[in-house]
Amino acid sequence: MIVAALISYPRAIVLGLLQGVSELFPVSSLGHTVILPGLLGWHIHQNDPYFLDFLVATHLATAIVLFLFFRRDWARILTGIGRSLRDRGIAPGDSDAKLGWLLVIGTIPAGILGLLLQDTLRKAFASPKIAASFLIANGVLLFGAELLRRRAPQTADDDDVRIAHQVSYRDATLIGTIQSLALIPGFSRSGASMGGGLFVGLSHKDAARFAFLLATPLIGAAALLKLPELFGHTGDGVRGQALVASICSAVTAFLAVKFLMRFFETNTLSPFAVYCFLAGLGSLLYFTV
Repeated sequence: MIVAALISYPRAIVLGLLQGVSELFPVSSLGHTVILPGLLGWHIHQNDPYFLDFLVATHLATAIVLFLFFRRDWARILTGIGRSLRDRGIAPGDSDAKLGWLLVIGTIPAGILGLLLQDTLRKAFASPKIAASFLIANGVLLFGAELLRRRAPQTADDDDVRIAHQVSYRDATLIGTIQSLALIPGFSRSGASMGGGLFVGLSHKDAARFAFLLATPLIGAAALLKLPELFGHTGDGVRGQALVASICSAVTAFLAVKFLMRFFETNTLSPFAVYCFLAGLGSLLYFTV
C-alpha cells in the first residue's frame, strides 16, 4: 500500500511521459527523474529498489521504440555484421558492416563502465541538488560541443554511408566513452554522444542518428538485465504503474525521435544547452534556498 501511494498512476503517467522525452532529448532523463520528484514534493528516492524496478520498464519501452524506428537500418547493420563474420573481414565499401562494428566498439566502453560503476555513481550523486549541478554541467558540455565541433563534409551519400566513412574505430571508442557520462544524474546520454559525434566531424543530423543507434543496445541491454527484478518482490505494488508508464514513455519516445531527426537537419544543440543551464541553475537555487 505504501509503495502504491508513492507511485500513483497519475505520477506514473508523468514519469513515463518525462522518460520518453528526456531520454532522447539531450537533457538527461536520469537527472530529471531525480530533480522532478524533489520539485513536486514527491517522497521518491532514486535509489529506492521499487523505483529502480519501475524505471526499468520505461527504459525498455524507449529502447524498443528506437529499435522499431530505425528497424530498416538495424536490418542492414545486422546483415552487414553477419556478412563480415562470414567473410572474416569488412569488404571495401561495405558501409553497413563498418557501421555495425562502429556501434559494437562504441558500446563496449559504456557497457563496461556501466556494469562497474552504475550503482556506485547513482548512489553517490542521486540527490536533487547534485543532479541540478550536473545538469548545469551538461549545458556547458553541449555549448562546448558546439564550439569545438569540426565542419562536417557535405556529401550526397546515404546517412549511414556518411557516418561509416566519417567515423573511425578510434572515434567510436571516444564517443562511447564520453557517453558514459550519462551514468551520472544530470548528464545526458544522447547529448554526450551527439557532442562526441560533432567533435569527430559529423553533422548534427548524423550525430543524432549515430547517438540513437548507439543508445539502443545499451538502454535495451541495461533494462533487460534489471527486468527480472520487476517481477521479483521489490516490484510488488508497482508493476501496473510500470506498465502504464512504459506505454506513456513509448509514445513520447516515438514523438521525440521523430521530431529530433527533423530538428537536427537545420538546428544545433544550443537551445538544449540553454535549457539545461537555466533549468539546472533554477533547480539548484530552489533546493539550496
